[in-house]
Amino acid sequence: EKVVNLFTFIAEEVREILAGLGFKSLNEIVGRSDLLRQVNRGSESLDDLDLNPILVQADPGENPRYCIKRERKDVPDSLDKQIIKDSLNLLRSGQKIQLSYAVKNTHRSVGTRLSSLITTEFKNNKFQEDHITIKLKGSAGQSLGAFACKGIRIDVTGDANDYVGKGLSGGTIILRPSLNSNLQTEKNTIIGNTVLYGATSGYLFAAGQAGERFAVRNSGAAAVVEGCGTNGCEYMTGGTAVILGEVGDNFAAGMTGGMAFVYDPEVVFENFLNPTSVASQNIETEYWINFLYSLVKKHADETNSSHAKKIIQQWPLEKDRFVQICPKEMLNKLKYPITNKVHLKDQAS
Repeated sequence: EKVVNLFTFIAEEVREILAGLGFKSLNEIVGRSDLLRQVNRGSESLDDLDLNPILVQADPGENPRYCIKRERKDVPDSLDKQIIKDSLNLLRSGQKIQLSYAVKNTHRSVGTRLSSLITTEFKNNKFQEDHITIKLKGSAGQSLGAFACKGIRIDVTGDANDYVGKGLSGGTIILRPSLNSNLQTEKNTIIGNTVLYGATSGYLFAAGQAGERFAVRNSGAAAVVEGCGTNGCEYMTGGTAVILGEVGDNFAAGMTGGMAFVYDPEVVFENFLNPTSVASQNIETEYWINFLYSLVKKHADETNSSHAKKIIQQWPLEKDRFVQICPKEMLNKLKYPITNKVHLKDQAS
């Protein structure tokens, strides 16, 4: 409401200024570079600039200086359109739904239009996390599950491009390689760059590596992947990221919230960590050990990852091979502290 009031105030001020100059609308001054003049700022480094070349008055001829068309282009047909067509009546009846489709990399933002429908037409319904399950087989295009809301579960057998789970808003996304694949999931990429960009809630489980900038600006989603590229967890402000494999350079750069766990059996992770805003340590407390176990176990169950299953089977040994990464400014604010050691708490000050 305050933002709306501010914009209303600004609009009124602009109208008064225009009226004082003899103009009826903002459109009348579009392209009118003749109304601009260069001012003297009293600085040699600024006043020697000659802005005349960009103040030249362009002749529009018979054409208007501003856009007079108000056309809205229809959104092209997409896989989501078919998903909505197949699920709408079932959603209205309250039934749980499971649908299957082949997917290809020209199918972008699968699940986004469905999420829009659920949050508008069914906004008063309290759907469970798996109310509608979309099973996909193939290679999904960009922004798979972008802004997916609670109630939607997208289950992919194959792989996906960049921006998986962008703005994820309560949905669940699962990716696993095909059953006949002999690839080692922890050594092969299954999703692209900038996964979970700006996600606020929900889950992502991917049996494979992610690209660069994994979980950048994540603010609430929980995710498990089996490796990531450079700048993992960059500017992360909330949520949880678990990486069951190698990470790239500059991990946790600008991370100010949330929690991350990295599987580090070779004890090389510190070479890839940006320690400016975070503290790192082996997991010490029972709460966080159980917390991590539950996520890795869920990942193994959802993706059938043999790599994750091996870690679970040898958990008493493997738990000590994880590094816990926490923002320094959160160390003395956590409901469940990561350590009782004074030196880590001192880093928060």
